[in-house]
Amino acid sequence: MNTGPHIPFETSARYPDPRVQVLDERFLPYRVFSASVEQLASGLRWAEGPVWFGDGRYLLLSDIPNNRIVRWDEETGLLSNYRAPSNNANGLARDREGRLITCEHLTRRITRTEHDGRITVLADRYEGKRLNSPNDLICQRQGPLAGAIWFTDPPFGIAGDWEGEPAEAELPHAVYRIDPDGQLRQVITDLAGPNGLAFNPDESILYVVESRAQPSRLIWAYDVAADGSLSGKRCVVDARGPGALDGFAVDQDGNLWCGWGSSGALSADPAALDGVRVFSPEGVALAHISLPERCANVCFGGAKRNRLFMASSHSLYALYVHTRGA
Repeated sequence: MNTGPHIPFETSARYPDPRVQVLDERFLPYRVFSASVEQLASGLRWAEGPVWFGDGRYLLLSDIPNNRIVRWDEETGLLSNYRAPSNNANGLARDREGRLITCEHLTRRITRTEHDGRITVLADRYEGKRLNSPNDLICQRQGPLAGAIWFTDPPFGIAGDWEGEPAEAELPHAVYRIDPDGQLRQVITDLAGPNGLAFNPDESILYVVESRAQPSRLIWAYDVAADGSLSGKRCVVDARGPGALDGFAVDQDGNLWCGWGSSGALSADPAALDGVRVFSPEGVALAHISLPERCANVCFGGAKRNRLFMASSHSLYALYVHTRGA
């Protein structure tokens, strides 16, 4: 199996785990006093796009440069290849029927894995032009557009050979929506490098990371109408210098659990540490979960949906919390 470095990690012997840094007392109800950050697996090259399959008690995540999707089994604790090659898969999600939906950098498309294993292409072109490199995606669960798939399309996968292959962009950086009838719509075109995205619990707000905003990465919020139209654009999180936002997940109370990367400089400021940064719906920093590696994306899973899984560069980490994924 083609692998990357195995990162040394020692679980904290102390409770509460000092890696879980409370920045605002409003986070205290979410901290499990006797839960520690655990390293579940290592040996990846760039871990991304985690998604939980509760019916099989396993997690899938992408190892983009190794061109594979890997599977971590809760029962055995083992990591194995799920799909290799994966067309440099990045973001992963499940639709309302439990099927795997995948962002593929190499083929520049969105695909669906049917229950019998067949691969269906959902989108690869817009108005005759090839997509850039679909990055992250979410599936709408409620309302008239239930079943719609929203995804970001920055040019990261066509920038070189590391996550795809070099190519010229044919379309602007954008956010798209695949409607339940299969029609592809371009819904946002004014963000530089749109990256992670998520809904709030009732899907009335869409959050999108602008990863090439200057001077720091931002999370924008949009009001979502019943017909899918967006309005009321506003900034809710500004990474402000040392922080680098990537993918994120929203809990049942609307808090944003964000993959976070540092500038590489040593600092006593939690914002300058790698890990996961937690923000309230209003954008107030509530906590920081420190990790030895930059975290690209997170998801909630486990039997009670109260386990935070963190895809972090070479490794997969987890932490039990007092909340559930939205």
